[in-house]
Amino acid sequence: MIRNFKRTAAIIGVVAASSASLVACGDSDDNEATEVETATETAADSDSDADAAGEKGDYELSGQTGTLVAEGASSQQNAMDYFSSVYASEVPGAQLAYTPSGSGAGQKQFIADQVAFAGSDSPLKDDQVQAAADRCGGNEAWHLPFVIGPVAIAYNLEGVDELNLTVDNIVEIFQGVITDWNDPKIAENNEGVELPDAPINVFYRSDESGTSDNFQKFLAAASDGKWESTGKAFPNAVGTGANGSSGVAQEVSATEGAITYVEAGFADKKANIDFGSGPVELTDESVEKTLDNLEFKTEGHNMVVDSDKLFKTDAEGAYPLVLTTYEIVCSAGYDEETSKMVKDFLNVALDNQNDELADEGFIPVKGAHAERLREAINAIQ
Repeated sequence: MIRNFKRTAAIIGVVAASSASLVACGDSDDNEATEVETATETAADSDSDADAAGEKGDYELSGQTGTLVAEGASSQQNAMDYFSSVYASEVPGAQLAYTPSGSGAGQKQFIADQVAFAGSDSPLKDDQVQAAADRCGGNEAWHLPFVIGPVAIAYNLEGVDELNLTVDNIVEIFQGVITDWNDPKIAENNEGVELPDAPINVFYRSDESGTSDNFQKFLAAASDGKWESTGKAFPNAVGTGANGSSGVAQEVSATEGAITYVEAGFADKKANIDFGSGPVELTDESVEKTLDNLEFKTEGHNMVVDSDKLFKTDAEGAYPLVLTTYEIVCSAGYDEETSKMVKDFLNVALDNQNDELADEGFIPVKGAHAERLREAINAIQ
């Protein structure tokens, strides 16, 4: 099945044909005029709906059937589940098989040519870039920042429904410097809140994770180097490890006094964070203020986000603790069937960056960034 998404032109064609029929019949009946007005309104409404759903673009699905195999970041698991369902609906006979094994595993499987694309919260390392190009038949591997998920500081404190933490508070909690919830350093940011005299139970990702990598980059950048650890493996000296985003979220939900870092879609209670201009609540609006200034280290269709600039954002009302999950794809070098499936899936997923995706805790991409992604997808060979 080939589906043409150039819907506006088709609807306008129907309107034009209806108008021609009216002229030919010489009938100026009010009912027929109403039909033309209704059709015109339908075209406008269709365009409006398309814009609201994430900048629908002009493309044709190939209709290629089969199983598209991918692996990687668990942070985007809920988004992939949603995209998978709409992909199967839009392209009958096609399906996505996505394994949320973590960013590191996804990158390794992509380089080993075991999956068509990798989901990763971190870009390929310098020593992986050539290996990825070799896997792509000598062609560049592209990073497409596709799933935008704010990272929350999730906590479980009975009776405390609003909690303010500074960046320094967060650093010292995960370093084990602040160990109790009623520590004066936390209390001074939460006037009027009755904080319990109870230990802080820290949970961290035990698997190699792009979320851990980005969270540590954020802590280092936002605290001016007070946090020194780096990489996908989180330090295990403080707290308890749990596997995957769902794992740490479940532990926090089950443990009084717990705290962790996790994608917003997995969090129940989320702390407000003071990035330097006062506590900021995690909302679509506060994240969009950050995304308005998104910058890249690379050029063209390979879009590696400049995380240092991103995480140092302290604009009033902005929430820069944002995870930009990449779909790492071959720019060229796929066999014909795989190329068609990759492009079909990504085009469908881009068209469904909407309220349903937002309900899963992600920020739908739109505007200039959506246009950049569309151009890159359609340039895959």
